[in-house]
Amino acid sequence: MNAVADSAAPLTFDQATAAVTSPGQRFETATLDLDGRPTTVFVNAPNSLRDWWATARARPDETYLVYEDERWTFADVMACVDGLAHALVHDLGVGKGDRVAIGMRNYPEWICGIAAITSVGGISVSLNSWWTEDEMDFALRDSGTTVLLADIERVERAAATMADVGIEALVVRAADRSLPAGARHFDEVVDRTQPMPDVDVLPDDDATILYTSGTTGRPKGAVSTHRAVVQALMGFSCRGAVERLRNPPVPDDVVDPLCFILVVPLFHVTGCVPVMMSTFAGGVKLVIMYKWDPERALELIERERVTNLVGVPTMSWDLLESPDFDRRDTSSLRSVGGGGAPAPPELVKRVESSFAKGRPSIGYGMTETNAYGPQNTGDDYVSHPRSTGRGTPILELKVIGTDGSELGTGELGEICFKGPHLIRGYWNRPDATAETIVDGWLRSGDLGRIDEDGFVYVEDRAKDMILRGGENIYCAEVEAILYEHPEVYEAAVFGVPHDRLGEEVAVAVNLREGASLDADGLRSFVAEHLAGFKVPTLVRFHDTQLPRNASGKILKRDLRDALAD
Repeated sequence: MNAVADSAAPLTFDQATAAVTSPGQRFETATLDLDGRPTTVFVNAPNSLRDWWATARARPDETYLVYEDERWTFADVMACVDGLAHALVHDLGVGKGDRVAIGMRNYPEWICGIAAITSVGGISVSLNSWWTEDEMDFALRDSGTTVLLADIERVERAAATMADVGIEALVVRAADRSLPAGARHFDEVVDRTQPMPDVDVLPDDDATILYTSGTTGRPKGAVSTHRAVVQALMGFSCRGAVERLRNPPVPDDVVDPLCFILVVPLFHVTGCVPVMMSTFAGGVKLVIMYKWDPERALELIERERVTNLVGVPTMSWDLLESPDFDRRDTSSLRSVGGGGAPAPPELVKRVESSFAKGRPSIGYGMTETNAYGPQNTGDDYVSHPRSTGRGTPILELKVIGTDGSELGTGELGEICFKGPHLIRGYWNRPDATAETIVDGWLRSGDLGRIDEDGFVYVEDRAKDMILRGGENIYCAEVEAILYEHPEVYEAAVFGVPHDRLGEEVAVAVNLREGASLDADGLRSFVAEHLAGFKVPTLVRFHDTQLPRNASGKILKRDLRDALAD
């Protein structure tokens, strides 16, 4: 390392960043022309996700996945990846640019699926496993999916669409179940002795489509290239190197090998990119939970010596409030946090004081940034508990006013991102792409400010969205369904505070004259069309028209305040 790193004095953030990104270092940066714009990139990044996955071949005998009673070595995983990739190309006819969807809970085969798809130039389409039949139908048709990798629950929801569109499916962990037409058992098709097909995958080829809820009532498919995902992954690794340089291990401190626990869905960008993909190439053991349960999580943290937990803030609360917390050994934990929702300062304090070595952490990213954005951890987070932290060199940040002009230090406006890690746009949605990405800058829809030290503070959301336990719920999507009910005259959906989930879904409804709809009936109607987490928890009926401003817009803030009262 350079002379700065050898100094006895603690390094500043800027000094450590300069050291790890200097010429000759793993995270060396340079300026590259991308789409006609000079962009800072990591020069040593792999060319594609195919190359990213291939790094696992260097450690065949090491354990990668722990799922229930199963232990998969990297060799086990890559045998599955190679066999599936061979089947996709030679049996199912998948070529470069073809869309292959994954719809299942967090099984090891989910990971093998995305690695195989992207290794042969296919585009991996992540399906939310909570989606209803209607929501899955939309995404499968919108993406033009030709092959579906699924578990039995999801393939049954997709059966009608498969038959209508002609989608073939491979179904995991369903050996004793009969399958719908067009579906075959995964293990009957995937031969794990077959080699990986030889396909030339380029940095600017499309790699993934992750659906994110849209303000127009239907999700949008966020499309990332191989370059975008890999640059984001390098960004996370770079930030880790910066923190290790700033906070070197204490002499004689027993440090457990890195081990992550997967507590968020793989169809979420957080679970997929910074957790799963990072551990894959880093040779880090990944412990997969069947479903979130704080007592089970504490058991696994103790048994597997987990060092890193990345989830939504509610999960940290759940661990701290668990009756098993004091009975379990959590001394291996080094980092406790994640993102997906704001963390109250009180939680930061509790994490800092409750774990033997675990420090609080948070990240601010989006599906559209491959989850990469400002990060805050350790001493910085304790001293700046309301900030989501600072970025690393490939990430440019600015705050703009309502007229699009850049604002000064500390001024409140819309936060914008720029860098090689951004999506290239939305699938088949040039209008939405042009609205979100302007001159290379991605408009987050979040209101915030940046202080003189580069710390980012997210103050509010410009978009009409609810964050419930890390799940994004766009009010317009729920309202669109409510307005389909014949007895609903008008409806306004909004979020209200919830101690554990952050926010819950509330709705104010004005029914048509003579209507008899009650709250349970309303919830049942929504549940027929949308996933359960989008169904309103709180329902308030109004006898008169909902309050509006002079331009006719419903005053949701007034409704929210009235409900709180």
